Amino acid sequence: MSNTNIPTPHNQCAELGVIAKTVLMPGDPLRAKFIADTFLTDVVCFNTVRNMFGYTGKYNGKLISVMGSGMGMASLGIYAYELFSFYGVENIVRIGSAGAYSADMNVYDVMLVTDAWSESSFAKTAFNMGSHIMKSNSGLNRKLKNAAEKLGIEVKEGRCHSSDVFYHDNPKFSWENIRDEKGCKAVEMESFALFATAKALGKKATCLLTISDSFITHEVTSAEERQVAFTNMMKIALSLASNR
Repeated sequence: MSNTNIPTPHNQCAELGVIAKTVLMPGDPLRAKFIADTFLTDVVCFNTVRNMFGYTGKYNGKLISVMGSGMGMASLGIYAYELFSFYGVENIVRIGSAGAYSADMNVYDVMLVTDAWSESSFAKTAFNMGSHIMKSNSGLNRKLKNAAEKLGIEVKEGRCHSSDVFYHDNPKFSWENIRDEKGCKAVEMESFALFATAKALGKKATCLLTISDSFITHEVTSAEERQVAFTNMMKIALSLASNR
């Protein structure tokens, strides 16, 4: 692939090969920095544009990259598209936080997203895809489940709701209806766009979530906990580091 289109408008990396084939993508760029500082060696920072930090390093001697996505589908869609289209990235794993819609999802549980339902027009507008359900990659999911088993970390699977908005002032909105009618166990704001982008570009993507709060019990975690304490999810995702 030619590098004539890099650096991109949102990524200052000007050389192919600096960004690994697999990128972990938390929403918070400070979570990306935490992962690089805590788990990786031989770290190179490849992006600071808009403080959306991106790093490549080695995990157990194998290469992997981590980069923030920002909040929401529009933001993630930009970074995922550029990584897939211009930097030779093959796999993106979103590692984020979510709110539990289901009583069987507890704070700090790790959820592997099998597919995402959304009311969003993102897939239709960006890629003329009419479906409101986007699937994650089954091959990546198998690898993550195997890694979790080896680490002794329980992973719960299911569909998430990818919402376009965080705050609701709509009397017709009901998270209970979305849970019951659409089968969504938790809510976040990005995976639908990631899965749609990967599908459109012939790439692979999935999503690991840590439950940060519950609509059922009203338990919540702090901003600091969301930044640094979701290490089980991080360790599972880091298993995808490779020699390429």
